[in-house]
Formats: sequence, structure tokens, C-alpha cells
Amino acid sequence: MSVAIDSPVNSSSSDDFLAILDAELDSASSDQSPDLDIDANEDNDVEIERIKRRKVSEIVNGEEVQSSSSYVVAEVEIDEDVKDSCPHPGFLRDMCICCGKRMEDSTGVAFGYIHKDLRLGSDEISRLRNADVRALLRRKKLYLVLDLDHTLLNSTRLEDINAEEEYLKGQTDSFQDISKGSLFRLDMMRMMTKLRPFVRTFLQEASNLFEMYIYTMGERPYAIEMAKLLDPGSVYFNSRVISQADCTQRHQKGLDVVLGQESAVLILDDTEAVWQKHKENLILMERYHYFSSSCRQFGFNCKSLSELKGDENEANGALATVLGVMKSIHEKFFDPEHGDDFAGRDVRQVLKQIRKEVLKDCKIVFSRVFSTKYQAANHHLWKMAEQLGAKCSIEVDSSVTHVVSTDAGTDKSRWALQHGKFLVHPRWLEAANYMWNRKSEDEFPVSRTKSK
Repeated sequence: MSVAIDSPVNSSSSDDFLAILDAELDSASSDQSPDLDIDANEDNDVEIERIKRRKVSEIVNGEEVQSSSSYVVAEVEIDEDVKDSCPHPGFLRDMCICCGKRMEDSTGVAFGYIHKDLRLGSDEISRLRNADVRALLRRKKLYLVLDLDHTLLNSTRLEDINAEEEYLKGQTDSFQDISKGSLFRLDMMRMMTKLRPFVRTFLQEASNLFEMYIYTMGERPYAIEMAKLLDPGSVYFNSRVISQADCTQRHQKGLDVVLGQESAVLILDDTEAVWQKHKENLILMERYHYFSSSCRQFGFNCKSLSELKGDENEANGALATVLGVMKSIHEKFFDPEHGDDFAGRDVRQVLKQIRKEVLKDCKIVFSRVFSTKYQAANHHLWKMAEQLGAKCSIEVDSSVTHVVSTDAGTDKSRWALQHGKFLVHPRWLEAANYMWNRKSEDEFPVSRTKSK
């Protein structure tokens, strides 16, 4: 058995590890010598190895007893045969977390956000995930992995703030009561951060239904500072803050470093490309462009929200919309009409079903949206329409409901107008994808392209 005991009902596996490995293992050595450096010399190294190995064994066997002032440590010898037969489920500083044996070539997946020196083997990861998902499903919760930038907030460097945004420097909120603020100046990082409208309500309500992770491609110091702004009381995330250094594949995010079963994980992110292996778990967010630098970064030649002195609407903005979708997914996943075998269900299938309801009664033909040389069924808008429940066709017929075009002068566009069909811009599809409902076609008119 590993030190990574099954998760208690009210905490996650990652929090268990953080508490056990950091507080318990390190506390034993710190009690011996608070300023001890484990790399200082060989004698100290051997002594700490002995202490931690003993401590591991106590935790594993449940023999630790708490006194009025500190944990009572009883000497436990680990038999050499036990070391030889140990499967070595994981390593802390190259030391097996089960038997204490040092391994120079320790393998496994690094879980640096839980403990900077922790690596776990595939069997131990599977065991932890199975244990944690059982505990979570009993509480009728799922996992939610949240991106930071352009999803929950928007940040900019101070030097990138332009003249039209200078007024923001006099409107930043105090760090004395972070929970009431939304615009913060972080001088140590030379940055300014704006939290997305509704984000605090979103996190509060989502926490009742999901165990939440932050997962960003940003560096860890930045991720930690953003977590403090979003969760100043450490109520929602605790140790579950994953950053770029934790990724196991370059330029890609993966659920391999999340201690949750993929069948119970939802992902909220504005970038689909970084989730190549987990698109079925993804709810794609409309990007939050508050600062002008964000618009420039993505090539938009338009005014940012800050330049317009405006912001998203809290009541029907992106986060409020997606919270409603997440509640529907949660309700459908835990629907009692399907019994109580929650472990046999897959949130990806629920997500797929709900998404297909958005445009289920629509049949779409595209006109001058992509090249005729392009394989239509491979275009992202075609795929998007099908994922939203619409049927797509190359040719028009009486069953077609919508022609999606960028030019009202094409043959198919004119046909739509002549036969009373909807003629809409591709942005109509994108809006349905982000807002999870069929938007009014009148809001997405198509103009005739002027011939050159």
C-alpha cells in the first residue's frame, strides 16, 4: 500500500498528497533540525532518509498517534524483503513513497503542483483516480478544469497600456479586500489584471457541483498570483493550480496531470488547439478581450472593452451562460431516473447530447465560406454545425433551413432569399457555439460583396 491513501470524502487526492507528503514527511525531519539542508552532507541525508522512511511506514499502517503538542513517532523498521518486493508507486526526491528506498532512475509522471519533488507511476495514478472519483461521485460532484487567460480574466503588461487606457491606473482595486475587487495592478509583476464579470459568482456556484483545477500555460508564479485574486480565501483550488512547467507535452495541456477520471472531467478554455487529446471534454469559451494588448495579440483591429470604457454583461455574459450549461450537464449526469451507478456514466457523452440540442432542427448549406477545393466535411464550421446538432449539405433543397454565407450575391444566397430561407453570416454559427442557444438570425445579416 502507498502513502497516498484513499481520499477522504471532503478533499481531493492532490490535497491529500500535499498534506501528507509536505506536512507529515517534512514535519518529522524539521522536528529534528529546523534548518537542516538534506543535501548538506551524507550524514544528514542518511538521517532524513531514515526519518522519512519511518514516517512513511507509520502513515501507511495508520499507526501515527497525535499527542497534545505533536505527533508521536514510533520507530518502525522496514524489512529489506519489503523493499525488494515494493512496486515503488511513486517517488519523493528519488525516494520511494512506500518503502523509502532511493532510486536513481525514478520514473513516472511529475506532479510538481502537488509537491515539487513528487513523481507517480501509472498504477498509482490509476489507483488514486479511481479512489478519488468514487469519493467525488458519492458527493454528486464532477471535476472542472479552468483556464485563466481570456477565460476567467485578462492580463496585460503595464508598458502595453495605451493612452486610451491610462485612466485604468487610477481605478485599480485594493488588495486589502480582494474579494470585492476586479481590477488589480501587480507592480511586482509589472502587470494589470482584470477579472471577467460574474467570475466570483461563477466560482462560488460551480464549487458546489465541481472540484476545480486551474490549468494555465502561464508560468507558475503568475498562476499562483492569479489564483490569489480569484480565490483569496483558498476555498476553491487549494493546491490544484497547474502551470506550464507541469505539462508533459510541449504546447499542449493534458489530463494526465489531473487526478480525476477523464469520464468525469469538464474543461473550460478559450483555446481548443491545446487540448488535442481531450476535445470531447472541452467547453470552448469566447475570449475575454478587456485590454487593447489582447486584441492586438489575436490580430483584431478594433477597440478593446477598456478603450470603449465598457465590459461584458454580468447577467448574460459568457460565464453566466456557461454556468447554466454546466448546471444542465451536472443535472443530466446525476439524473436519478438512470439509477445510481454514477461510475458507469461519462460526462463527455452528456456534453455531446446537450450540445446537439442547440441547432437540432436546422439544415445548413454553406456558400463562399470555404474554397470549393476544400473538403467541406473537414472544415471547422461544418464540424461545428454538426456538433451543435445541425445537418449539413453541399446542395440546396426544400429541407434546407439556413444558408451560411459571407456574400449575399452568390447563387445559393439568392436562392435562400427567394425561398424564404434564413441567410446568415458564419458568425451566427460561432455565436450559437459560444452561447449554447440558437441566436436570432436577424442579428447576423449578410451583405453583398462589392465586385473589384
